[in-house]
Amino acid sequence: MAVWDSAKRVRLPHSHPWLAQAIFALDSKLRRHLAVVEYSADPSCIFRLGFARSRHALTLRDGTCVQVGDRVAELHFWNEHIPPIPPQGTTIRWARDTQQAMATSLRQLGYYLSSRSELRDINVICANVSSGTKAQSQQVARIMAYFGFEAFTESEQLSIGDRIHRFGENILISLMVFAHNAAALRLDTLSRVRVPIYLSRRTLEEKFGSVN
Repeated sequence: MAVWDSAKRVRLPHSHPWLAQAIFALDSKLRRHLAVVEYSADPSCIFRLGFARSRHALTLRDGTCVQVGDRVAELHFWNEHIPPIPPQGTTIRWARDTQQAMATSLRQLGYYLSSRSELRDINVICANVSSGTKAQSQQVARIMAYFGFEAFTESEQLSIGDRIHRFGENILISLMVFAHNAAALRLDTLSRVRVPIYLSRRTLEEKFGSVN
């Protein structure tokens, strides 16, 4: 599978095709295990969707409350669809393409949720965005706030099991970045932290619309 260039509407080759084939096969197997689905067929959609039970109780700015055990929608990056970072680094065009892809993805998410009666109980959309450093985490939080997401501080008290799981995720992320866009691979990839972000369904529909 190759990378989609949304500007030219063509497929671009992976940095390392042989590795990409193996890594994305593993990623596909993990998605099936976690029941992560593709809610849009648009090649500019950069998210897939799963569902989970909230591990935390919290209240968002618009008053939406989440209790422990509530079902929430969980976004997963669709790595093959994320605009690749140019060899010279991020550019204004790359930022614009990524912003447009985010807006398209969230607009289609609103349509998807509102068109399915079995998802009426979903009031919150969340994601764990990986970030290299705490300073970069603050930048991620500011960027996601533009789309209505609220960032919460990640607990520093991770269990040994959670730490092992996190390290395994970081290895997979590193391999996917290397295969997908080697120019974007950084030395801090294996030590990435997470930025938990939350978006109320009400805000999603107000900003991006729904079927109704």
